[in-house]
Amino acid sequence: MRAFQVIEYGNPAEVRDVEIPQPKAGEVQVQISACGLNFADTLLVKGQYQEKPPLPATLGLELAGTVTALGEGVTEPAVGTRVAVFAGNGGLAEYGCFPANRCIALPDQMPFDHAAAFLVAYGTSEVALTHRAKLREGETLLVLGAAGGVGLTAVELGNLMGAKVIAVARGPEKLKAAQAAGAHHLIDSESEDIRERVKELGGADVVYDPVGGDQFKAAFRACNPEARVIVIGFASGDIPQIPANHLLVKNISVLGFYWGGYKAFRPEVITDSLKRLMGWYAEGKISPHISHNLPLERAGEGLDLLTSRKSTGKVVITI
Repeated sequence: MRAFQVIEYGNPAEVRDVEIPQPKAGEVQVQISACGLNFADTLLVKGQYQEKPPLPATLGLELAGTVTALGEGVTEPAVGTRVAVFAGNGGLAEYGCFPANRCIALPDQMPFDHAAAFLVAYGTSEVALTHRAKLREGETLLVLGAAGGVGLTAVELGNLMGAKVIAVARGPEKLKAAQAAGAHHLIDSESEDIRERVKELGGADVVYDPVGGDQFKAAFRACNPEARVIVIGFASGDIPQIPANHLLVKNISVLGFYWGGYKAFRPEVITDSLKRLMGWYAEGKISPHISHNLPLERAGEGLDLLTSRKSTGKVVITI
């Protein structure tokens, strides 16, 4: 089968011919139909992600496909079941073997590309906003990187939860996507002063930050007393330093958040969240935004779209 693999950290990943894996005890084999790309994949290529699988490693954190075989001790999901899987790696291949308890059955109306674009982006935002920040109806939510894969879902879910959503993105095209997702106010990070604009709009009660760098600093200074800042990631490449005295004076909380980490110490947080989200999808309340759908041979191009920030929403690789 074909698989998009990292051979050596720091060098570009490539499509290779490898053996089809067979499921071990507790696993299922999945014929993969689609895989969603994430910024974490670009870090894995460089060896800079917090998890480093042994090399050669197949990229792809989240995938969707059909169960084709069961390992020892597994009775469900049954062969033929359409599933989505948060795998951590292994999604950019024609087949993969994954723990059965990480598989989520798909609603009948959900196509594979939507499922592959769904888990990480929506899961990250739902758990961050509800479990960590405890966003309340009527509060002001400031979303940085609001046109990215996770940013758009934060806008969408924040609106669904009754918050006033301020979206920060670069350029009119990306701001238009954020507005379509439910943003009430728009800030162009290329031409506007984030801090001043947010303060004009009444300040931020919750900040959702997958960007870091100067945008974190500006958002932090625009926080209201008792604001919660959720640290999602550092797409800017700049990890900000936090002035602890400012936390004290304004009673601000900065909350670290790594969605994938919950699979190790509280997996029910992820599974319960995804069940809620799948229900909202089935009810038509949310729908993934996919800006690019590319074949496996162009997976490297898909990663470049993420690093150059030329995509809005999700980039999906169709296997």
